[in-house]
Amino acid sequence: MNITKKKWDIIVAGELNIDIILNGIHSFPEIGKDIQADQFSFVLGSSSAIFASNIASLGAKAAFCGLIGEDYFGDYILEKLKEREIDTSMVIRTDKSHTGITFILNYDNDRASVTYHGTMALSSIDMIPFRRLKNAKHFHLSSCFLLPKVLNRLPEIYQKAKKAGLTTSLDPQWDPHEKWNLDLPAVMEYIDVLFLTEPEFLSITKSTDTRASMKKTCIGNNIIVLKQGILGSTLFSKQTGFIQTKGYLNPNIADAIGAGDSFNAGFIFKFINGAELAECQDFGSLAGAVSTTRTGGTAAFNDPEEISKTMMEFKKNIRPSF
Repeated sequence: MNITKKKWDIIVAGELNIDIILNGIHSFPEIGKDIQADQFSFVLGSSSAIFASNIASLGAKAAFCGLIGEDYFGDYILEKLKEREIDTSMVIRTDKSHTGITFILNYDNDRASVTYHGTMALSSIDMIPFRRLKNAKHFHLSSCFLLPKVLNRLPEIYQKAKKAGLTTSLDPQWDPHEKWNLDLPAVMEYIDVLFLTEPEFLSITKSTDTRASMKKTCIGNNIIVLKQGILGSTLFSKQTGFIQTKGYLNPNIADAIGAGDSFNAGFIFKFINGAELAECQDFGSLAGAVSTTRTGGTAAFNDPEEISKTMMEFKKNIRPSF
């Protein structure tokens, strides 16, 4: 672990967009019909930005590199990142496309979404100022399948991050095209922590045996963490073997948007501070549970004291799920 004093604890790279969330919709949309929603939210979206925002709220010094349009949505994203004291000096603005937007429709315990990629489609390796990586302890990137010009350059990106002395993590997220053309073996050589859900992992590895594939995919000091929602998480590394930790059940879920990104934020916050891996998993589960107490991915992380209070209530009053 790098103990040299750094300007930032973490540099985050990835997509930037806003979310428009419709809650309490009366049914899923049908062609030619109009339906109603009971609630509406306009919030900071994107896996990368939610991760950065929430790890900053937990106490990490964060910086972000990404691409947004010269439009109102871009202004809004910068404002929200700066509210969390995230360094946005590496965020690039362009007039060649609009900032991305995702419409999310929550219906009971399910949801549907539609995304306009906008500047995500233009984002490339050039958005990462590699000369500045040495000023951070850790590098994280999310949603590589939404960044086609970044996807095939991931081994190069992570190699440069490791050469600069950083620990690293990646959350590929879901591939909307379901092609899963990520060269995972090439990337794993330079990744410390890989986050996925089980369906994502099995799709990328083209496997049906989760644990056998985790063992096969891990090389060197890799850590693979499968996020399992209220069930917690399963971790594997060659040094520790499998570690299964429980999750925390929130009986009054506002929505689950950003819960997985919040798990990542909690895990990496503890990881860069030298915690044992099981503690990183448990804190990740707590952060994920906290996220579900408010609508959107970042609203539950506005006040550090409130975050700590909510986590204590989860640990004390809400029994971990099995």
